[in-house]
Amino acid sequence: MQNIIPNFPDGIGFVQSRLIITCFAPPLTSAIRAIRVCKAKGENVTRRNCGLAELALIAAVLIALIASNVRAQNLFVSKYTTGSIYEFTPQGVQTTFVSGLAGPEGLVFDATGDLFVADAVTDDIYEFSQNGSQTTFATDVAEPRGMAVNAGGDLFVAVTNSILEFMPGGSRSTFATGLDDPEGLAFNSAGNLFESDYGSGNIYEFTPLGAQSTFASGLDKPLEVAFNSEGDMFEADRGSGNLYEFTTLGARSTFASGLTQPAGLVVNSAGDVFEGNFGNGDIYEFTPLGTRTTFASGLGDNSIYLAFQPVPEPSGLALLGIGAISLLVRRRRRKSAA
Repeated sequence: MQNIIPNFPDGIGFVQSRLIITCFAPPLTSAIRAIRVCKAKGENVTRRNCGLAELALIAAVLIALIASNVRAQNLFVSKYTTGSIYEFTPQGVQTTFVSGLAGPEGLVFDATGDLFVADAVTDDIYEFSQNGSQTTFATDVAEPRGMAVNAGGDLFVAVTNSILEFMPGGSRSTFATGLDDPEGLAFNSAGNLFESDYGSGNIYEFTPLGAQSTFASGLDKPLEVAFNSEGDMFEADRGSGNLYEFTTLGARSTFASGLTQPAGLVVNSAGDVFEGNFGNGDIYEFTPLGTRTTFASGLGDNSIYLAFQPVPEPSGLALLGIGAISLLVRRRRRKSAA
């Protein structure tokens, strides 16, 4: 999903209402004060200066309206052994989104914000709305693992030796076969699907029509893969304990090392890399430059898969508000010109 909301530094994009007021009240107040001065001085102030003040007001309201519609990009974590999906705020506050599942593993969100969960025990794929209501999206899916959604809303699922494709209505087809224990799936910006092949140690690239090529080889039990906004791909290499970074041309470098069986992997809208350890249950956060901090701990060992909520676009109300303000200013300028 395309994101038209700017990525503010240091998590400003995840503001709460009081932070919005703190950030945008000063410029908004200054713009209103400038317009009042224009009106008070009348002919002593040029129309151009008053126009600039009005533009400042529009800009301040525009930013505030967009920011007020930004929802926290929470991190969702599946825990196989507890049968639960946990939700973490950007500040690390943990709650249980759903419990009572048999063996949740792969997670992915679609563009509408619905969460898909692959249950490797029941061989089902569940769909959860934003309020947590659960429906069964697909059944008889042999050991579903990693998942990804393309721009058209189709769901791709890694199974025993294949990749299945599900239309939004639930109809399925086989996208690729002959794989060796496929795990992670991720799409790049061009719409090509990348698959980490746990058994062969390769990463395969598939065009939208299914043509397969080898993107990388010689890996040690690759699990999840994820892309940042610049098109670089990250891979969790369980056997070596490393996170590798690949350029768009396939050049590989070590992004992080010394991890305990890295498994889950996802990148947020700010470019930070989140990694879940299969061995100790910790979740680490890495800045784009590789600085590591512990985001969460105490989850215990075994499968940890990660997914971020999509960042929503501004609501229709915000866009209508922006349009109304622009129209109002134009009318005032016409009256002044007359």
